[in-house]
Amino acid sequence: MRALERVRATDGPESPFAEFGLHGLPGTDAFWAAASPASVPSGDGGWVTLFLWRGNPAVIEFESWSDPVPLTRWRDTDCWYAKVRMPARLRVTYQLRAGDGSYADPLNPVGAGGERSIAATPDAPPQPHWPTVGADDVLPLPRTRIRWASERLGGRRTVRVHPVAGGGPVVLLLDGDDWLHLHPAVTAFDAAAAAGDTPPVTLVFVPAKDRQAEFGCRPELWEAIRDELLPLVADSGTPADPDRLVVAGQSLGGLSAVYAALEFPELVSRVACQSGSFWWTPEAGGLADPLGGPVGGTIAARLRERPAPSGLRIAFDLGEHETRMRPHCELVESLTGKAGATVRISRSASDHDRAGWRQALLRDVAWALA
Repeated sequence: MRALERVRATDGPESPFAEFGLHGLPGTDAFWAAASPASVPSGDGGWVTLFLWRGNPAVIEFESWSDPVPLTRWRDTDCWYAKVRMPARLRVTYQLRAGDGSYADPLNPVGAGGERSIAATPDAPPQPHWPTVGADDVLPLPRTRIRWASERLGGRRTVRVHPVAGGGPVVLLLDGDDWLHLHPAVTAFDAAAAAGDTPPVTLVFVPAKDRQAEFGCRPELWEAIRDELLPLVADSGTPADPDRLVVAGQSLGGLSAVYAALEFPELVSRVACQSGSFWWTPEAGGLADPLGGPVGGTIAARLRERPAPSGLRIAFDLGEHETRMRPHCELVESLTGKAGATVRISRSASDHDRAGWRQALLRDVAWALA
């Protein structure tokens, strides 16, 4: 465990929460009315963040960044807490597990869906255009809905389509349900376009049924998108320009987006890739340590064999704290540039976490279309 700093109760009148600006008696209504996650400098360039929970024993579960952190009870009150050491520049998704359930933090107004919250250290860069969304808020859904019954992939999917500022080039958002229900991409893109930070686009939210199968380096997904989904988008009545298609993907979705640009250049020539899973090979899923295989995986091997298609633009982003992903991503970034593509490289204040990638999504879609 790399995050936990547990503090025992003292015998004095002051609680261990005073350094975070909480001076009320822990467990009282006045204390809970003022309580929220708070951070103070750790003295080594990072932060110590206080998390609180009212009621029964609980554990904080962070998305990819840390092992679970158990909370400690303050004396005989209903107050449970943890002081968690965090590095500089971190934005992280978390939830609290209590009993058999998992919950958003009721003391944190920044949510990601009904069961997750987002914490950010004070030095994490802002994310303009992304609104604060509480756990009980219902995110807006695009009016245009497509029923996609795919012969190549099997099964039925609901694909949502949203014209931003009147519509424009198609932007395929892989893992589209996450961008609909956890992170308000519709609102963020609308706000970014109104501010002049992104051009008019048509967002197409593409859900995945089986990420491991569909986002590997296989042609079926992109044949189905080309031959089945894009004609449905064209027939939906929503203004959309497929000739300047952008694919945005994260993790395995980022891997799939780059694969499509290399193998389907007539379809995909612009990519926004966040933390692409470039460790992937056909054998990696069966390994005890999937990230321990050949650096750069299948994509690096492909780039060594032949140059990138002409006109390819790829924006790569990676979480600053993704130490094990870094060698894979850095090699693919380097090889892609050497192969002739136009490449943009950036780093986000996160680990392997959509909460940290989302500002890069807006910025890199705009860059891909520049």
